[in-house]
Amino acid sequence: MNQPLNQPVVEIDKLWSVFHEAGRDVVIHQDLSLRIDAGELVSIVGGSGSGKTVLLRQMLGLEVPARGGVTVLGEAASSMGREGAASRVGMLFQHGALFSAFSVLDNIAFALRELNTLPRDLIVDVAMVKLRMVGLDPSAAHKMPAELSGGMIKRAALARALIMDPPLLLLDEPTAGLDPGSADEFCALLQSLHQELGLTVVMVTHDLDTLLELSTRIAVVADRHIVADGSAAEVMAHPHPFIKEFFLGERGRRASALLQEPLYAPSSLLADTKT
Repeated sequence: MNQPLNQPVVEIDKLWSVFHEAGRDVVIHQDLSLRIDAGELVSIVGGSGSGKTVLLRQMLGLEVPARGGVTVLGEAASSMGREGAASRVGMLFQHGALFSAFSVLDNIAFALRELNTLPRDLIVDVAMVKLRMVGLDPSAAHKMPAELSGGMIKRAALARALIMDPPLLLLDEPTAGLDPGSADEFCALLQSLHQELGLTVVMVTHDLDTLLELSTRIAVVADRHIVADGSAAEVMAHPHPFIKEFFLGERGRRASALLQEPLYAPSSLLADTKT
């Protein structure tokens, strides 16, 4: 789907997320606003309970905010419907969320088969293309999820997220549970697909290496709204206590070193999509 000029892929406007717990209302987000343009890879970070995954679910239309709006590709996320969401938004869940009773191929092909608009042979061909796209050997197609390594599960789940060629990809802790080598390989794959496919990506992660390797922009959720939004250097310069602890605490030492190297930036092709 081609984006009209100057129209954001995702626009969150003065959003309130409120949950009812133990007889009282709990406010998770209050007047939270965020704009994501075509070709960006925006990472959302925040402390436990800050509602990062809630934002992803609202972009998918799975949850409706108490107030405010979430617009995806010019349409209210809550009104996209199941088929509309599947064709516009791909979702990689934290632990893959593959169907345990389905083969890898059937997992990847699931959304196309649900639509029931293409011949079976063509669906298989498309699923095999996606399987190779994420770096899986064709021999993995008929394996069951229980036979896969953690890295293979992530790749199969990514192929499933991309089966409908969505312009927007959501990632929930994409490298969680992977060893350092597998995490680096998966980051390289995501970076490559972001560039080659012209994807707009929204990622939730707590992993600093993944965050700094992939992000073109970082948005920090704290105090129920976005407290900082910009490049890694701009965000890390913000005086908010959560940012200081997250980026500049003991586990953030490597972040400062990485900032001395060029951070990943979108290709000129992706930059052109924002004009």
